Amino acid sequence: MTTPRTEPRPAVAAEARFVSTHTLITLDARHPYAARALIDAQDMHRNVMSGFLGWVEDGSKDARAQLRVLSSWAVDLRSARLSLVVQSSVPGDWSRVPRDALVEEPSGLVVDRTFRTGEQVDFRTVLNPVSSRPAAPKAPGAERRGRGTRMAHTGPEHVKKWFARRLQAAGEPAVAPDGVVRIGADADLDRLALRVLPRVSSPRPHQGLRIARAEIRGSLTITDPQAFVSALTQGIGHARAYSCGLLLVR
Repeated sequence: MTTPRTEPRPAVAAEARFVSTHTLITLDARHPYAARALIDAQDMHRNVMSGFLGWVEDGSKDARAQLRVLSSWAVDLRSARLSLVVQSSVPGDWSRVPRDALVEEPSGLVVDRTFRTGEQVDFRTVLNPVSSRPAAPKAPGAERRGRGTRMAHTGPEHVKKWFARRLQAAGEPAVAPDGVVRIGADADLDRLALRVLPRVSSPRPHQGLRIARAEIRGSLTITDPQAFVSALTQGIGHARAYSCGLLLVR
């Protein structure tokens, strides 16, 4: 009897280094510059990318990805403060932000950190938890057409399952058998804090742009430092141009 041959899994590096810049921009939510961004996701995207003019050619379709720009925001309605965190591979220039829209001057720092297997970190992230539904076939026996549709998970349990598929237990590969990219870390799902957030949209000209969002907080145990740094650098899931997918850790 012949024993099936299995390919050895590649060794997981014990540590990986993450280098990026983080900027905190605190705005008066009542100022038109911030108020427009809160009601128009495309406007928020433009405000974020305005800090990186000149780094890539005008009109480049993947400017955000080239510059590794990710962002996340939160609004405190009581204090009328909009807090925007921007992560990037190059420093941003925020001189175009109206001075009277700022509550305080933008503050930035360079993050240079090495993550190791077994290390525990606290995290917060705002995600766009969606899954793809295949397009319907044109006719019986025909190939499916198009890319299909994305379906948002709006219930807390569905969001938790979406996130669980991206966790990576020790010894598991960085990419799941079904193609889902994992984040190089594991977590106790029962100890995560999850909150479904209001959707964001764009009235014009991107009518129909509606982005489901959920916030997750908790603790992660790093199992694959390289995959973890990749998740930090590239973000998690879809809608990364619209302030989703940034994994903030401390």
